[in-house]
Amino acid sequence: MKKLLIILLFFTYSVSFSQATEEDINALSIFSEYVKAKNYDSAFEPWMELRQRNPKFNSAIYVYGEKILTHKIASSSGGEKLAYLNDMLQLWKEKRENFPEKTPLGAILAKSAQFEYDNMELLKLSDSYVYENFENAYNSDLESFNNPKNLYTYFKLTVRLYDKGSKSTEELFTKYDEISEKIELEIKNYTMKVNKYIDQSGEELTLTKKEERRKKSYNSFLKAYSQIKKGMEKDLGDRGNCDNLIPLYSKNFDLKLNDGKWLNRAMNRLYSKECDDSDLFIKIVQQKNDLEPSAATAYYLGTIKDKQGRSNEAIGYYNQAIDLESDSYEKSKILFRIATNFRKNGMFTKARVYYMQSLSFNPSNGKPFLAIAQMYASSAKNCGDSNFNQRAVYWLAAKEASKASKVDANLRKAANKAVNNYNAKAPQKSEIFSSGRDGELIGIGCWINRSVSVPNL
Repeated sequence: MKKLLIILLFFTYSVSFSQATEEDINALSIFSEYVKAKNYDSAFEPWMELRQRNPKFNSAIYVYGEKILTHKIASSSGGEKLAYLNDMLQLWKEKRENFPEKTPLGAILAKSAQFEYDNMELLKLSDSYVYENFENAYNSDLESFNNPKNLYTYFKLTVRLYDKGSKSTEELFTKYDEISEKIELEIKNYTMKVNKYIDQSGEELTLTKKEERRKKSYNSFLKAYSQIKKGMEKDLGDRGNCDNLIPLYSKNFDLKLNDGKWLNRAMNRLYSKECDDSDLFIKIVQQKNDLEPSAATAYYLGTIKDKQGRSNEAIGYYNQAIDLESDSYEKSKILFRIATNFRKNGMFTKARVYYMQSLSFNPSNGKPFLAIAQMYASSAKNCGDSNFNQRAVYWLAAKEASKASKVDANLRKAANKAVNNYNAKAPQKSEIFSSGRDGELIGIGCWINRSVSVPNL
């Protein structure tokens, strides 16, 4: 049994056979057995001896060492606890030095910075010190600096330093944009992975257990990134309103005329904070379009024309935006935005067309289904020739909302709530019974132009 355990460890944690000694192998076997039994105190001594004697012997030294030190930190206090905290940071440094292929630089630096943040009081560290360590992780290896919690803490420290006067307004918004762009990149990454398990009609495919686990993992990351996006907006608060943004961007506009990245971030921020009625927004969009025309500038030019009441010109720009965008995820976002503009203006037929196009490029996004359901529900009183038929529209709305629940795990709660709400407004069993219409197919008129079946009793 002991022999089998050692062989498994070799394959799992990549032993360097040329440096292996019987003493090392025995120590590894002993402390790994203790760790598996959660007897961390007994594991400590043989683990530490091997760590000091042959730190390159096996990466299990660091995997199991983290568990051992986590236990020691939790069960100690005072100076002893402080020593274990510092040793955890040292352990991660050693792992990076001895097994760099298993220790991405950005990830381990961000993990260490998060650990310092979580234990700032005991370690007697300042906000600026921990911030600089996050900054080092960001600048050293952004690709592997992708843990949602770490990214959020990084931004929270930026806000804290801004409030202390250590960061300027421009530095705050630049960091907000940088972290937001990183989060959006990760959301895109995991969304595209989830899309592999959704067909174009919005239905889940039949998945193996392994695929189910992967999909669940991807959705958990998407949920985490969505939560920190909301958290960042909340933390930014009024610091990021139009009263602060417009003076800042106005001051820098002439200096940044040829800076495409600055122009892009400025127009995106102004739009997302609903500052797009300002003359500055129009100036920035036009300048960005002159400098680097893109799908984004075409879309924003369309919104400007819409606000000016020039809807035909707006549609032309919207279609140009769709044509210019080659990335399916980004195309879906643009189509969704266009659809939402039409919905807000009461142009439901066009809105539905664009929402459906958006889904074709990103089938795991449940928001278009919920938006269509909401349009159906808001039109119920206008799309039926009797009270029963008008309220039957809510069955159609519930059907659309249920699609969101199927394809988008992170909207499941909201979608199910909407389904229950719409079904409660539709004719109930007693009404169906008294009408004698169970199973009947009802044609819904006006812009909806769909049919819905009365539930069978």
